[in-house]
Amino acid sequence: MAPEKHLAGRAALMVAALAGLGIALFNYLTPMTGVTSTVGALTVVASTLLLTLFGLVLLKRRSAGGIRLVRILAFLTALGTLAAAWLLHEFWLLGAMAIALLGLLIDIATGRTKTAGMTTAASLFLVSSLCIGFAAGSRLPHASAEGHAANGKADAPVAKQSPLPEKPEWSSFHGQLNAQKYSPLSQINTANVGKLELAWQYQTGDVSDGSGDKTATVWSATPIYANETLYIGTPFYRIIALDPATGQERWTFDTHSVLKPLTQPALKNRGVAYWEAAHPVQGQVCQKIVYIGTMDARLFAVDADSGKPCLDFADNGVLDVNKWNDVNDSWPLSLLQPPTVTGDHLILGWAGKDWELAAAPPGTVFSINARTGEREWSLHVLPEEVRQKTGTANVWTAMSVDERLGLVYLPVSSPSPNYWGGNRAQPIPMATSTTAVDIETGRVVWSRQWIHHDLWDYDINSAPTLMDITINGRTIPALMQATKMGFLFVVNRETGEDIWPIEERPVPSGNVPGEVYARTQPVPTRPAPLLKQAAKPSVWWLADLVGFGQCSRLFESLHYEGMYTPPTTADAGTLGYPLSAGGVQWGGVAFEPRSQTAIVNTSHITQYVKLLPREEYERVASGSGAEQGYYPQKGAPFGVSLENTMNWLGMPCWEPPFGELVAIDMKTGNVSWRRPVGASQKYGFYMPEAWGSPTIGGPAVTAGGLIFIGASMDAKVRAYSLATGEELWSALVEAPVVANPAVYEHKGRQYVAFAAGGNPIIKDQVGDQLAVYTLPQ
Repeated sequence: MAPEKHLAGRAALMVAALAGLGIALFNYLTPMTGVTSTVGALTVVASTLLLTLFGLVLLKRRSAGGIRLVRILAFLTALGTLAAAWLLHEFWLLGAMAIALLGLLIDIATGRTKTAGMTTAASLFLVSSLCIGFAAGSRLPHASAEGHAANGKADAPVAKQSPLPEKPEWSSFHGQLNAQKYSPLSQINTANVGKLELAWQYQTGDVSDGSGDKTATVWSATPIYANETLYIGTPFYRIIALDPATGQERWTFDTHSVLKPLTQPALKNRGVAYWEAAHPVQGQVCQKIVYIGTMDARLFAVDADSGKPCLDFADNGVLDVNKWNDVNDSWPLSLLQPPTVTGDHLILGWAGKDWELAAAPPGTVFSINARTGEREWSLHVLPEEVRQKTGTANVWTAMSVDERLGLVYLPVSSPSPNYWGGNRAQPIPMATSTTAVDIETGRVVWSRQWIHHDLWDYDINSAPTLMDITINGRTIPALMQATKMGFLFVVNRETGEDIWPIEERPVPSGNVPGEVYARTQPVPTRPAPLLKQAAKPSVWWLADLVGFGQCSRLFESLHYEGMYTPPTTADAGTLGYPLSAGGVQWGGVAFEPRSQTAIVNTSHITQYVKLLPREEYERVASGSGAEQGYYPQKGAPFGVSLENTMNWLGMPCWEPPFGELVAIDMKTGNVSWRRPVGASQKYGFYMPEAWGSPTIGGPAVTAGGLIFIGASMDAKVRAYSLATGEELWSALVEAPVVANPAVYEHKGRQYVAFAAGGNPIIKDQVGDQLAVYTLPQ
């Protein structure tokens, strides 16, 4: 046995090591810790196990020989585990390692003095208690909620400037048809949001990480509150109706769809749509309907009260949209985004294999009768003369509507193939545009193209946000279109004319055989671009240091002449900032009408793209992933490779912040504030929040002066002050929330709902959790 004077320190080391091992195992094995099954969590399991072995050796050691080496190794192991615990946000483990280090220090000290016994033990007990108190008092990201109240008062609302929603419902994908993502509710506000707690959670069971017989899931569904019910759609194409206050299941409907990735790399769903008759007929079914689409191009209509099929809709409640897929029908017109419901119309777009083919199904938008499923009109985005040799320019994301003007606004994607346009050299005016269409007839009223001859996959990927703004004392009906480029285009939604000047500016050209290049591209003068685009992005010194200059060498090898540098076959390829990953993703812009503040989250990501001649592509192509890898562009002379700029350890080569939340005063077009949003996470380790995180999914704003958002890598949901950008509350959920939150009121209580489903574009973590928060009663 070790000498008595060493027992206190060595016993403390042993107890702390065992406690640390237990904490590490809990966090590695248990769901909802934020680091479950990660390399980082496994590392601390190994290090705490090693520290336990060192503790055993020290306890059993009787002679002084070899003790020094064991002490040094134990000290280094505890110190390294402490650092890992900090990066994993494992603060209980942090406290355990602090005690282990203190135990070692006491062991070393008592080994050099004659003092032992009660004094040492008492000192150890006191310091250990302080460490435990520190650990327990630290912010615990794994708790159901965390945060603090603001300084006692809600932000004072600005005088009302724009009409507010008539009902505080969240009955469509973006809350309202104007896509403002705004709730007039203020029960939850800046003064009390720190008290927000988990009201209930629901696990759909419809989830896959791709390791079994099903493809991985991507769940981007905004919950819908209507008919005093919360409706959600799942990646297995089921509808679930829940009690909004308790999460109790009311009914479910299963489409029994084929669960195969027919047009996508994953099973995807962005939710459901809701319709109700303006004058319901008493006693008749399907006066209120919920719709869900599937990847195999079927649209299902079910009674919102019972969950039973609406037999008068299409073919016994099912519409096969693929029957209208009559040009280049290489794959089905996947219905991943719920239809836009306006009046008795369903406005329907679709998704496909954007990077697969040169000649693909051409972009079409359909208006369908909400009651019968009959097609009312079709809009062909591509001119007839080019439809046979190109394709897409489809609408795969949400749309917005101004019912007073009778217009639906379409965010149109790029034509195929994405990175080479020699097959579509003639103008395609509505491609990569915002296009305003008459709801009743499908007639195009105006269209603004935001990228001429798109060679960068700059899909217009979010619904434009409609807002009334006051400039120089005059109220203007405005539309703001966010883009992957980090531009915010603002036009008059009645006419499509500029509100602040949008300039055509010269852009770089290229020399790829058979290609044509646009000489200019439109650039807004206000608001200013969300991303700096004047010069080549700066290399992040830390990633470059860790990569031994790898990032510098990569950036030097890439062709870059500024924004819109076209893809090339030369060298390593072309640097893009931003490229396909954005910029702004499909969450779009939120708008608070009282203060006329626009809120948008944006990612900062650099990627590089290279065109590969067909023979070379066939030789080197090895697969594709989410927004990166190899893509064939079959029918074109070039395939393509697309990668993020990373070092060998997976660190971004570009400077942080990697994502931001930005507030814009729409009376002036100036930025009110901007701040990093979320925390990046790699191998389980959390990076400093000052670095921010890439984001997918958007914000919601409320009359309580709050911004709610998930969207970040760290799988947290947060509330920020609309006035200042200060973070006021956060909670950990099962996976990144890559959907917009829903804010609703039910029986006098306000709730905020998040679908935690994940997306491999930002992190390999999937979930099936619907997490709903409210204030304590």
